[in-house]
Amino acid sequence: MNDEFTDAVRVTKSYYDSDDAHNFYYTIWGGEDLHLGIYESGQDTIFEASRRTIRQMAEKSSFVGKKSRVIDLGGGFSGSARYLAANYGWEVVVLNLSEAENRRGRKMNKEQGLDHLIEVIDGSFNSIPYPDEFFDIVWSQDAILHSDDREKVLRESYRVLRPGGEMIFTDPMQADGCPEGVLQPIYERIHLLSLGSPGFYRNYAKQLGFEDMGFEPLDDHLTTHYARVLDEMERREDELETVVSREYIENMKKGLRHWVDGGKKGYLAWGIFHFRK
Repeated sequence: MNDEFTDAVRVTKSYYDSDDAHNFYYTIWGGEDLHLGIYESGQDTIFEASRRTIRQMAEKSSFVGKKSRVIDLGGGFSGSARYLAANYGWEVVVLNLSEAENRRGRKMNKEQGLDHLIEVIDGSFNSIPYPDEFFDIVWSQDAILHSDDREKVLRESYRVLRPGGEMIFTDPMQADGCPEGVLQPIYERIHLLSLGSPGFYRNYAKQLGFEDMGFEPLDDHLTTHYARVLDEMERREDELETVVSREYIENMKKGLRHWVDGGKKGYLAWGIFHFRK
């Protein structure tokens, strides 16, 4: 493993490279995505809601209808990259830590005839291995929370965007004004000391020189999504046990309940950020 990786990055990589995590997300999220969904009804599947998030994010961009170069930070199985390539014709680089996810992503890109538009890179978005002003769009879904230096992620994103380029991302966060200490069970689960917040991201982006194009708060969908995943786990537990360890299942249930509880109490936030350089 890269000696330059921080402890937090190593922990994240080890987790997402594990067979348990890999099989859990692939099985429960519908085989394409690892991010939160936007729900229109109680009948929506996790897959449908996750796809809706991608579409709602993409439609905010001024690059719709234009040939564009995108980097997806923490792109998982490359599901979002495939959606963006297939529906918008964008060229996408997926920069993702997990080599196991990346192998599956490359395979699926090829199977779906999209590998000519998508390049998958093993690596950390704490240091983006591309030159200044290289991309039109920096994209990320529910990945930046895993960084122990979120300011650096935003600085790197600003650096690699060309003038007029856009950063569009989501992240599970603590709410602005969240009481101290109440999210400790969640921090312990993700092996970090804190989460970002809407105010943190917007304020730091402004300091960097980004124009704030708006933040769409979608807090209720975070709670709905984690509750939906928990329900799906319990409904398909016998199937899940054939590919995921019992210990992982019990720990995941416990972790999901913490997210649902924090969301119901108003301690958590989630939504779509849109910045322009």
